[in-house]
Amino acid sequence: MATNQMRREAAKRKLERQRQRRIERARRRKRIAAITSAAVVVVVVIAVVILTTLPSGQEDPGTTGDTTTAALGNCTFTPDGEAPAKPAPVPVSGQVATTGTQAVQMQTSAGPIGLTLDRSTGPCAVESFINLTQVGYFDDTPCHRLTTEGIKVLQCGDPTGQGTGGPGYTINDEPPTHLPPGPTAGTATYPRGTLAMAKTAAPNSGGSQFFLVYEDSPLPPDYTVFGTVDEAGLATLDKIAAAGDDGSNGPGDGRPTTQVTIEKVSLI
Repeated sequence: MATNQMRREAAKRKLERQRQRRIERARRRKRIAAITSAAVVVVVVIAVVILTTLPSGQEDPGTTGDTTTAALGNCTFTPDGEAPAKPAPVPVSGQVATTGTQAVQMQTSAGPIGLTLDRSTGPCAVESFINLTQVGYFDDTPCHRLTTEGIKVLQCGDPTGQGTGGPGYTINDEPPTHLPPGPTAGTATYPRGTLAMAKTAAPNSGGSQFFLVYEDSPLPPDYTVFGTVDEAGLATLDKIAAAGDDGSNGPGDGRPTTQVTIEKVSLI
């Protein structure tokens, strides 16, 4: 029969084993944190190098090289300190749904563009887009950029039409992991019909600007994919692309030759 002394010794050994396990877990967390920090430094350096080859002062698809994956559903919406031309309420940071879709109708001066927002690939971007739609943020705003060489996208979401505007807050990155590989190392293929967030070279810098892919486009897998474009929308994009761009950002990159205005965006 166990004595009180034996029970006390057993309890001490149990406590010591628990303490050792806590110490080992803490060591593993520190090692993981160190590895993550080193990876982030490398990514930032790559992003800066790529950015120097592109026009400055714009949110741009095709500017960064971060391939890390954000935790889906853990959203951070951060006021950016800017005085936006068209302010919008900042969504509440925290956990959001990571499943389900939301149908959206975007009526433009060039024709209808139907969208399906997908929470499984970009829950934070979807949360923000719904927030902005509900307050009419995108209504009566231009699509300021069309690329017809290299990547094939129409970019919208800046009320100023200059490519530098936003809603007054930024969204955490949600880099895609489901895209097919691109033609060169460090790229993925954003398929025709993809809806994705634009951003600058800085991490977590997306806001209100987004782009619509009308032909398969190779890009670094940095831009949050948060939905798709329907067939009617693709027909509208094809018509816009066929008219070309004005080359104001360089050959095959500028404002759409035919002005494109988002007249109304509605949740359906």
